[in-house]
Amino acid sequence: MNEKKIVVVGAGPAGMMAAIRASQLQPGIVLIEKNPQPGKKLLLSGKGRCNLTNACNLDPFINKFSDHGEFLRDAFKKFFNLGLMQFFETRNLKLKVERQLRVFPVNNRAGSILGVLKKELYKNKVKALYGACLKDIFIQGNKVKGLLLRDGKVIPAQRLILATGGLSFSFTGSTGEGIDMARKLGHRISPSRAGLVPLETSQQYPRLLKGLALKNIRLKFSDGKKEIISPIGELLFTDFGISGPLVLSLSGKIVDWLKENKEVYVEIDLKPALSREQLDARLAREFKLNTKKSIRNTLRSLLPGSLVDVFIDMAEIIPDKKVSQITRTERQRVISLLKNLRLNITRSRPIEEAMITRGGLDLRDINPRTMESRLIKGLYFAGEMIDVDADTGGFNLQAAFSTGYLAGESAALN
Repeated sequence: MNEKKIVVVGAGPAGMMAAIRASQLQPGIVLIEKNPQPGKKLLLSGKGRCNLTNACNLDPFINKFSDHGEFLRDAFKKFFNLGLMQFFETRNLKLKVERQLRVFPVNNRAGSILGVLKKELYKNKVKALYGACLKDIFIQGNKVKGLLLRDGKVIPAQRLILATGGLSFSFTGSTGEGIDMARKLGHRISPSRAGLVPLETSQQYPRLLKGLALKNIRLKFSDGKKEIISPIGELLFTDFGISGPLVLSLSGKIVDWLKENKEVYVEIDLKPALSREQLDARLAREFKLNTKKSIRNTLRSLLPGSLVDVFIDMAEIIPDKKVSQITRTERQRVISLLKNLRLNITRSRPIEEAMITRGGLDLRDINPRTMESRLIKGLYFAGEMIDVDADTGGFNLQAAFSTGYLAGESAALN
């Protein structure tokens, strides 16, 4: 096998896996990272626990991607969740499968995932250049010839793997420079948008409820024409609006709606297990059995304590009013709010605060069997900079590891 000079740019999960896989097949791999250390964003994943993959089967796994999951089928067939889990477990890191088949290290430390990757880079003698910024790529005759670093250093290369990330969590160094370079080299770019991102609301009361998590609720988003109904899950109030698993999972579609329409709203069903009729009967029974009880104290059996006063204010009822004095109209307002607590969505939080970037390198310009550019020989792409994105639950990290693995193998063998 003729050895090629292989350089990987970006030491996130995709870049590190690309360098590791390439180094298993040939020596002399160079890994370039602008940060002083690798894996800065990886340490934040899963709230510091690192949800590295999901243990579901291939087809449902692919279905978790918003639009372009089929593009990843070849990468997943090459290196999928069981292979990734085995990679870490054979290197003495125990893993566990939690609810919804999410996979975490047993010690709940993202640092342990990074530790295994760093040891593997060292073991395979990958030459890592930290604090090094890519400035330009040299192309001759539609083939990669090398790259230029910002400090003026020139590195020859016949194979270059770009794994520089998207625009999310920009404080980790993800500023989209790899996407810009791909554009300059003639690749088509899908506009970057926020994915898995909290949403802002016009109403101010979420600020009063900051930190309150509502569990076992359902959301219905609408733009007046289309609607999305979530499964039952969790929502979190913030000082600017709403977040939490349900919001993050559906936020990508909402971001797209906001670009098309001025009015987007969400209705929170606080009691999805009960119909309006069942709620009405329950309240009527509560009121009859506890005639001297105030509406505030009665609602404490239905709602989190911190939500009660805000809820009563929205229902326009005097908090200390006895339930025996509550009118049918007031009771119906309470039921309506319990089933349809409405918030107007004004915008998403900035893409820099999103967990992932949607958009990026257009998949038509990438060979899914190798992750090589269809335009430039020897140029490969991996990770978040390509136009694939998925729900929370380990799917995005697996895509990064899988595309990195495939790119590294292809660069070494082709």
